[in-house]
Amino acid sequence: MTDDARHRIAERAAHELHAGEVVNLGIGIPNLIPRYLEAGANVFVHTENGLLGVGPPPSEEELDEDLIDAAKRPVTALPGAAYFDSAQSFAMIRGGHIDVAVLGALQVSEAGDIANWAVPGKDVLGVGGAMDLVVGARRVIVTMTSTSSSGEPKVVERCSYPLTAPGAVDTIVTELAVFRRVDGSLRLVELLGGATVEDVEAVTTARFAVDDALAVGSA
Repeated sequence: MTDDARHRIAERAAHELHAGEVVNLGIGIPNLIPRYLEAGANVFVHTENGLLGVGPPPSEEELDEDLIDAAKRPVTALPGAAYFDSAQSFAMIRGGHIDVAVLGALQVSEAGDIANWAVPGKDVLGVGGAMDLVVGARRVIVTMTSTSSSGEPKVVERCSYPLTAPGAVDTIVTELAVFRRVDGSLRLVELLGGATVEDVEAVTTARFAVDDALAVGSA
């Protein structure tokens, strides 16, 4: 996937976040989102290793090697940020205090099932906090490419990889499209990067409806 595609996904996903929300960002594309949050957006970014109030990546002058996110990448802390230990962080997640979780996935099914922690036949590095996040957050947004590195669709009718959680995903943002689950079914609500509905259909095995008021993204 090109950097342009990754940044297109992150920029579009940033528009899904609303003022006052506490948002956990997973490793990978979600980590790019803070740079696309407008100044004064009033979105509180949470990282499970113990910081609420994550800011954009630091400049060389701002770099603090002790201030990192869950991906061990340097971050900044916004004024009023709070620090806590991992146990408290997961109590926030499991207690339903996280409004939105944004994370990557290997597959998402048309029923909203998510698989993002293991590929059969390959070494498993660990599920991390994903299982807690996708059931503890009030809203789950998946940011991922439309296909795998081998060209296999990632928005599928049924997941073939081990599930992280069933029926957990509310919104999917890829480099081509935005999908939402509406009344239990998958709906294409926006096209990105000049894609057409036919382009999306060519890389998607999930069944989906097309929104009547489909907006063509300008990203």
